[in-house]
Amino acid sequence: MILSRYGLREWGLATAIAIAIVLIAGRGSIPPIWVIATVGFVWFVIAAFFRDPLLRKPATESSLDLVSPADGVVSAVFTIDHHPATDSPATIVRIFLSVLDVHINRMPCEATVISTLHTPGRYLDARSPESAQVNESNLILLRNSEGERLGVRQVSGAIARRIVCPLSAGDSFARGERFGMIKFGSTTELIVPTRLTDVVRVAKGDRVTGGVTILVSMKSKDITLTANRASSSATAAGHA
Repeated sequence: MILSRYGLREWGLATAIAIAIVLIAGRGSIPPIWVIATVGFVWFVIAAFFRDPLLRKPATESSLDLVSPADGVVSAVFTIDHHPATDSPATIVRIFLSVLDVHINRMPCEATVISTLHTPGRYLDARSPESAQVNESNLILLRNSEGERLGVRQVSGAIARRIVCPLSAGDSFARGERFGMIKFGSTTELIVPTRLTDVVRVAKGDRVTGGVTILVSMKSKDITLTANRASSSATAAGHA
């Protein structure tokens, strides 16, 4: 099991404490089996939270297919009239991560970081719809390879009170590449401009895998421009 560097403090401390307990319980000899089993189980539970699966590959090759930024279950899919990440109407796919899920966050597409915006807030249970509105969050503004804006939002929960996001403006990432995590249960959102949303490929209740599952297929910027020109030409012809 590979453990994430983002949890080095936690799983490193758990390892040190586990070794100390076993040594003290053994007093120079082999400690009781129940001590080893108990300590080993607790260590495994803590370490497993920081597991970092390798060899994940997006389900498709298309750069317009946005992969899930997190493991978990889709808790909502909706649109809003305006979102600061897109500066326009946006389609949002919200993912709930339980304490049993992998908590590594991944980039939905090849992108460059524009900026990040941390918002202090409450720590309601992430299963509550209200939590996504009022809990502490971190919004990551991105620009994809076609120059379009989109975003990923990390939201803390009742137990998850540490958002890890070591990003700076100008950082570039490949599709599916790791960029941070939220510790111990949380919510992650993918935010896409509605005008560029071709197909939403998941629905509420679907289980998704970070860096693998396709959440949204975007329209190509070139296709969108061609469609807009065609619409404008048709409108002009109608007026003529």
